[in-house]
This record gives sequence, structure tokens and C-alpha cells, in this order.
Amino acid sequence: MNLYFLRHAKASPHRKRWKPDSKRPLTAEGEKQARNVACGICALELGFDSILTSPYVRALRTAEIAAEVLQSDQLHITESLVSEASPEKVIQEIHEKYAKCKNILLVGHEPYMTHLISILLTGKPDVAIDLKKAGFCKLSIEQRLILGKCACLHWILSPKQLARLGK
Repeated sequence: MNLYFLRHAKASPHRKRWKPDSKRPLTAEGEKQARNVACGICALELGFDSILTSPYVRALRTAEIAAEVLQSDQLHITESLVSEASPEKVIQEIHEKYAKCKNILLVGHEPYMTHLISILLTGKPDVAIDLKKAGFCKLSIEQRLILGKCACLHWILSPKQLARLGK
């Protein structure tokens, strides 16, 4: 199984008008960034059996753009990718609903995404990983997805790198 991690694109700053925080949308620049990144992912000729996303507006919109560009109808909203969720939840959900999938795209937030990546690589949540807004990462799981050391890091790409690939 391959897990791909996509951090949401640039969002509006924290303000009273975006309360609760889950309502913060992408900025116009973030919309463009998400589209450029999705075009870069498309240039890599990647396909996803499922796209799982946080329901928070900024992550959901990033995932919607990716699904549109990649022509995927496999977008699923899950509470297990919200900022406050525990990594156990998404791993359990993958086992229960997506175990037969070969390639899964997870769209979410920091620091949740890098904590999950770190746990899957080392068994600990504290490896310093720089997943920029709209950054993209690939892990492969050779045996069984567990909450612990089970994955191999293939790459982490910045949004600029992806945008260049997509041109």
C-alpha cells in the first residue's frame, strides 16, 4: 500500500470571522496553489483508489481541487483527519474501509500530518519533517499498516516542485 500525504494549500489567516477554525477557507492564492500542485501530481501519473480528507473547509477544498484535476470520484470526508484526531483513528478507518486500496491520498493539516508520517516511519511522533502548505509526501507500507514503524519514505515534494512538474 502507498500512502500519499497532501497538506492543505494556503488558507485565510486566523480571524474572528472564521470561527470555528474549521471554517477557514483557502485564499485566492491557495486555490491557485492547490490547482498547480494537483497538476504536478497529475504529471507524476499518479492515481488514487481513494482520497480521504478532513472536513475542514481548507482541506476539503484542496482535496476537491485535486479530485477534479485527477478526475477522481473517490473523495471521502473523514473526521479521522481533523487536526485534533488521533493517528489511531485514520489507521483503523483505513483497515476497516480501504484495506484493499493500493494508493490512498490523505489531505489534512499540520502538525497532524507530519506526526502521522513520523510515527509510520519511526514509531515516534517527533521526527522533524517539513511538509509545507500544499506539500506532498509518499510513503510505502510493505507489510501491514500499523501505528508504529511500518513505512518507507519515498519522497517529500514542495508545492514549488509540484507546480514546476505540472507546467
